[in-house]
Amino acid sequence: MEIWEITSLSLRISLSATLLAALLALPLGVWAGSGQRRGWGTWFYTGMALPPAAFGVLVYLLFSRSGPLGGIELLFTPSAMILTQAGLAAPLIAGFTYAGVVARAPAVGELVASLGGNQRQFLVTLLLESRRPVAAALAAGFGAAISEVGAATIVGGDIRHQTRVLTTALVLETRLGHLEMALALGAISVGIALLVAALLTLWQDH
Repeated sequence: MEIWEITSLSLRISLSATLLAALLALPLGVWAGSGQRRGWGTWFYTGMALPPAAFGVLVYLLFSRSGPLGGIELLFTPSAMILTQAGLAAPLIAGFTYAGVVARAPAVGELVASLGGNQRQFLVTLLLESRRPVAAALAAGFGAAISEVGAATIVGGDIRHQTRVLTTALVLETRLGHLEMALALGAISVGIALLVAALLTLWQDH
C-alpha cells in the first residue's frame, strides 16, 4: 500500500536527518557547554527559531539549476530533504545539549581533574553524564525533522513514489477531502513520535 511506502520514506529521511544532525550538533553542544561559551548558546537558540520555510527557500536556491550547487542535481530528491531536515534539527540538538551540559560542566570537570583525566576524557564523561538533556535534544531534533512540511515541500516537491512523506501527504489528502486517509496518516505520525519518545526515555533511564 502507498501509505506504507510514504511511512517508510518518512522514517528513512527523518532518521537519517536526525543522525546527520546529531553527529555534528552533539559534539558541538557539549564542547560549547563545557567551556560555557555564552555566545555559542545565542547562536544555537537563534537557529532553533529559524523559520523552516525560509530555510527551505535557502536550500532551494543553493541547489537550483542557477544556484552554486545546481550541478549536483540534488533538488527534489530524498537527499535534499535529508539535508534540509538535518539543517533544521541541528540547532535544536545543539541548543538542548548546550543547555543541559552547562550546569554539569563545573562538577564533572572537577571530578575528571581529580582523577587525572584529560580534556578528551572530560568531554566524553560530560556527554555520558548528560543523557537526559541529550535524549531531549534528540527527541526535539527528530520531532522537527519528521513534522516538517513547508521546507520538505519546497526542496522535495511532494512527488508521488519519490519524495512524498507523511506531512506533505497529510496536507494533500486533507485538501482533497480524503479525511480518512488524512486521519490515518496523522495517526501514524503520532504513533511514530510516541515510539521514538518511549525509546529515548528508556535509554535515558538506563
